[in-house]
Amino acid sequence: MGNLRRKPEDSNILTERYFEKILVETRYLDAVIPDTSVELFGKTFATPVMTAALSHIPGKDGDGMVQMAQGAAEAGALTWVGMTTLEQYGEIAQTGAPLVRIIKPYKDEREIFSRIEQAEEEGAVAVGMDIDHSFNKRGQPDSVLGMPMSPKTTKDIASYCKRAKLPFLLKGVLSAQDAQKCLDTGVGGILVSHHHGIMASAVPALLVLPEIVKTVQGKIPIFVDGSFENGMDVFKALALGADAVCVGRALMPPIQQQGAEGCRQTIQDITDELAAAMARTGSRDIKHIDPSLLWIDGKRLH
Repeated sequence: MGNLRRKPEDSNILTERYFEKILVETRYLDAVIPDTSVELFGKTFATPVMTAALSHIPGKDGDGMVQMAQGAAEAGALTWVGMTTLEQYGEIAQTGAPLVRIIKPYKDEREIFSRIEQAEEEGAVAVGMDIDHSFNKRGQPDSVLGMPMSPKTTKDIASYCKRAKLPFLLKGVLSAQDAQKCLDTGVGGILVSHHHGIMASAVPALLVLPEIVKTVQGKIPIFVDGSFENGMDVFKALALGADAVCVGRALMPPIQQQGAEGCRQTIQDITDELAAAMARTGSRDIKHIDPSLLWIDGKRLH
């Protein structure tokens, strides 16, 4: 007989189901044309829709990572950059796009420090670490493209925050406990994420987001990613307290097929959908999206 053991649930499916369960009421009276702009790291962006920290994207007749940054900049959006070589990151930075550089939790700290320093020299707006890539599927330290990773302690993170001249962010926070540790170590922002289902049965980001928001109390920005594909998805995250949202896999086919223009157009389309949701709910700007607009299982979420 084959293996009949029941498998744990796919976290991406759980996330998509939770998106669908959250419903939104309308508020048309006294509504105005909405402003989707947002201020992040001292810069104003046209949209709270950001690229996810993607890596190794093939583009249309060129480097998809470079094209992603170009397209996001044209859409007035912030670009998060995932795993790259020093040379590739330099090419991405040459586009002039505002960047957040996310670094893997390398065992060799020289790999971490060289990337922090390059991000600072190349004008990034922030730098951070992808803490949810510390372990592999066997619970051992991960290896990515032959480079060994290692789990990081709060002491490690505090040292990176102190060393970096830019805000140091943590990607992969999925609990109020880790959010509190981020505050304690001086982190400059967090990305609530389960890394596209890197662990089965992970809590959906939007389910745990309100508790994280309550813990952080506005002291640092909170970002979120995971299966965001349209403006209503983004609206729900903003209503629950996120400052901005990363979109990843929804951008990959447009970048592969149309390059920078595909990225720009997709971000613009999602932003337009967000604006429509804001207009129909009386949300005049990003800071005034009322969490009481949201319903789940016949009850208001707030």
